[in-house]
Amino acid sequence: MKIAVLHPGAMGASVCAALAAAGAQVFWVEDGRSDATRQRAQAFDSLPSLPALRGNVEAVVSVCPPAAAQAMSEAVHATGFDGWYMDANAIEPARAQLLHARWGERYIDGGIVGPPAGQSGTTRLYLSGPHAATAAAWFSGSLLEAVPIDGSVTAASALKMCYAAYTKGQAALLLAVRALADRLGVGEALVSEWALSQPGLNERAAASARGVGPKAWRFEGEMLEIARTFAATGMPEGFHLAAAEIYGALAGLKDRDVGLEDVLGVLGKAKNAE
Repeated sequence: MKIAVLHPGAMGASVCAALAAAGAQVFWVEDGRSDATRQRAQAFDSLPSLPALRGNVEAVVSVCPPAAAQAMSEAVHATGFDGWYMDANAIEPARAQLLHARWGERYIDGGIVGPPAGQSGTTRLYLSGPHAATAAAWFSGSLLEAVPIDGSVTAASALKMCYAAYTKGQAALLLAVRALADRLGVGEALVSEWALSQPGLNERAAASARGVGPKAWRFEGEMLEIARTFAATGMPEGFHLAAAEIYGALAGLKDRDVGLEDVLGVLGKAKNAE
């Protein structure tokens, strides 16, 4: 298989590595990419621009921020590319359905759970649709476990929304509560009470800050996708709209090595702070 990954960010680069380990020839597109992306992608073959996908690769795997997923799909489709198109982004099922309508039988829905696949057992790529098993074989034997699931064509996106609604949602809530306590002048008292009745919770807050702070700029969009997913099923969307605000406030920490105090410092200065 000749497969292009758009684009090799931290997660995308691990998808590239998994495909290569499974025996695929992996490509990426140079046009508009940063020096950091070029560094991550240097082990793989390059194409100059999106139109070069046509005739050179059999499949495209899209791994990009959620807000860019539909535009990416449209840009690739406009080139006349007629191979498989896998969207592995964190998008609401309704948007995944729009992509399916665009690509038809060539569409494969995906959702990644876990960190960039650097070791076995940490990361899974859930796949849905009639050709999910075919796509899963592209990753056979790699560090990225590809798992076809039953359900609708967009079941993988639905699962990703449900999973991230808790993992990233609860991280936003935990950091917001910790920041609220500081604003109200009871931060130390809350930490002391947590040590008594919720052991390990302050450590979880610190770990959340380290884990999500540098990536909050991406998580804002993901929370909006989740909020729309809740709303589409008649469930309250407000919690994840608030989580999107929390992550949006932290966007300036992008790619920085941060700790809990850095995150609390930003949230303490967020709008409505007294």
